[in-house]
Amino acid sequence: MAYLSDPKETVAVLQRYRFNFQKKFGQNFLIDGHVLAKIIDAAGVTKDDVVLEIGPGIGTMTQALCEAAAEVVAVEIDRNLIPILTEDTCREYDNLTVINEDVLKLDIAAVAREHGGKPLKVVANLPYYITTPIIMGLLEKRLPVAGITVMVQKEVAERMQAAPGSKDYGALSLAVQYYAETYIAAFVPPNCFMPRPGVGSAVIRLTVREKPPVAVKSEEMLFSVIRAAFAQRRKTLVNSLGNSPEVPCTKEAAAAAIAAVGLPEGVRGETLTLTHFAALADALTDAKYV
Repeated sequence: MAYLSDPKETVAVLQRYRFNFQKKFGQNFLIDGHVLAKIIDAAGVTKDDVVLEIGPGIGTMTQALCEAAAEVVAVEIDRNLIPILTEDTCREYDNLTVINEDVLKLDIAAVAREHGGKPLKVVANLPYYITTPIIMGLLEKRLPVAGITVMVQKEVAERMQAAPGSKDYGALSLAVQYYAETYIAAFVPPNCFMPRPGVGSAVIRLTVREKPPVAVKSEEMLFSVIRAAFAQRRKTLVNSLGNSPEVPCTKEAAAAAIAAVGLPEGVRGETLTLTHFAALADALTDAKYV
């Protein structure tokens, strides 16, 4: 069987099926075997694992996953790729299930139940235009997922891992770090893909936490406060909260809550840790501050 990490084989498959890349699906197929190995290694896939692959494309990573895992469930939105996967590039693997579906509409909990019931390992080369909705959907719904190892745009990976005070730190950093521990396993240049994307990429591993690192009275309030704090980065936190439609408080109430948790009056959201935001959200959840 020919492995698709060889660019010549990828070209041959594309020509054989007269496949046209769909810009609306953000298709960029990986053609570098070294990067492929780094992804599998970062994901820690073993013969005990059931892997959910999002966007298998023509099967480059699918082949490697099928050889490393007990089972692979590959979810592909482009119906034109289904015959390539099932009749050609991955036809020899009896531990592969291919589903033609939008992963945002898929019942992932049901997939886990149908394949033994243990938490899935998610591995994907994600389309850049929909990276955040997919990752946050996997995390926020508290699905049976043990880990998420994905190829994403480099700047998005850096935002997910960013620390307070850095230019990349923001609402995405806090949301991801609330649900998971982050680790950037590799940076990947554009020439590792076909067609080449216009930006660099990175492989990031998210290890899902058993419980969040902070306890809050209301997760809804926590994320409302976080979104408000970064809606206009240059504003002070008291102005961001007091003017936000997401947080039900006046500037005076915001100032009182900020003072109550020991933060200075002119503080900006970009300097606060997740612990600070949790304390502030709890203060605002209290009736006397809203």
